[in-house]
Amino acid sequence: MLIDSHVNLHAPQFDEDRDEVIARAREAGVEMMVEISDKLSTFEATHALAMAHSDIWCTVGVHPHEAKDYADLKADTLIELAQRDRVVGIGECGLDFHYDLSPRDIQANVFRQHIIAARETGLPLIVHTREADDVCAVILKEEMAVGPFKFLMHCYTSGQGLADLASELGAWFSVSGIATFKAAEDVRDVIRTMPNERIIVETDCPYLAPIPYRGRRNEPAYISHVLSKLAEVRGWSPEEADRLTTDAFFGLFHSIPRP
Repeated sequence: MLIDSHVNLHAPQFDEDRDEVIARAREAGVEMMVEISDKLSTFEATHALAMAHSDIWCTVGVHPHEAKDYADLKADTLIELAQRDRVVGIGECGLDFHYDLSPRDIQANVFRQHIIAARETGLPLIVHTREADDVCAVILKEEMAVGPFKFLMHCYTSGQGLADLASELGAWFSVSGIATFKAAEDVRDVIRTMPNERIIVETDCPYLAPIPYRGRRNEPAYISHVLSKLAEVRGWSPEEADRLTTDAFFGLFHSIPRP
């Protein structure tokens, strides 16, 4: 079952042909997509996509780039929005110290509010982390000690140490088109160590198009290229990759009915 666990179909890159992109995904065999929230100001558009399409679900959250605009965000706001139909996750949230588009202390505080919301709702947390391994590790450990929560290390490209810690804490991991890039052997090395039963795939469209589409706008229709690369890296047959990632997806997004 082809599933794209992370799409940004509300993004302006799709304003001219959003319906066609969704149609192409279905024609390519994609049976389910999770539309990811990156800021509350666009959540209505994100939620509307899920409500309009039986094969699209959504999340609610604030990307670390946007955290500066939500410095006073409280978990209660996320919890309230998460009660809506077809909301199946909290995030994308986390830390991005590469671009530092929001102050680091604000990123951390907003991240913790998302964790509280995930803990209270029981919904999985979608974590973005870039060049913030040490701080991310501290936050995950401290918050897990407060009480358990499900979480996904989305589009994982960070170090082995954080991957090992996250795995010990029960994390799922998602693999993106980056795994197909020639220079990404370090990413593939980490992928080889991820737990069999907790790996899923994503496009993160419109970003990170896999080879042979690198440099173009990414689409959910390209998810099969990510799945094929994951199978190659892990030494799985196509059937194994399909079965394992599908099982892992429904294990993480437990509120989505499995067909």
